[in-house]
Amino acid sequence: MHALALLTLAPAMLATAAEEFRWPHEAPDNWLLAFIDVETTGLVPGYHEMIDIGIVMTDLDGVAIDELFLRIQPEHPERTDDGARAVNAFDEQRWRELGALSTDAAIASMRNFHTRVAGERPVLMVAFNSHFDAAFLDQLFRSRDRSWRELYHYFVLDLPSMAWSLGIRNLTGASISGILKIEDEPHIAELHTGITGARLNARIYRALLAYSDAN
Repeated sequence: MHALALLTLAPAMLATAAEEFRWPHEAPDNWLLAFIDVETTGLVPGYHEMIDIGIVMTDLDGVAIDELFLRIQPEHPERTDDGARAVNAFDEQRWRELGALSTDAAIASMRNFHTRVAGERPVLMVAFNSHFDAAFLDQLFRSRDRSWRELYHYFVLDLPSMAWSLGIRNLTGASISGILKIEDEPHIAELHTGITGARLNARIYRALLAYSDAN
């Protein structure tokens, strides 16, 4: 098999690479989507850290199958940016009281979740500003000499880009939600988490599918 083709395979599929690979348009039932949102201690991956992650797993139509929410105890809480804290209300002691996981435990929990829900089916990551979420996910796994590609396919989907292609040139979740007439996520810091964002991402995706069909 050509090296480029191997790169496009999810790691789980590499074990069965001898079998015929089928893309989403050829075998939609074989694929899943993972709508992801992360909260962090700031904007710089590798210096700032993830403090929580929400994952909503769906089929290709956006129908929810299962979800996961984890709080993660950062190893350098002293680096927390005031702007980030104003958005997500991170506090080191509060996170401990809420059962935040270590980096190792968080990675194991994500891996177990994907194994249980997706099995060997390839999963496409979907996010809002996907480069941001992917960069922090990469740093989390890289800190333990792991790869986030253990979970997700080579391609990553971005919701604002989907909206842009349909003529919706707004770039925030709140403004796109308003245009699509769907419920936004909470903007109260204590209630604003990765799972509220992941659920919003799935709502936006479903609304964009309906918007595309109607137009």
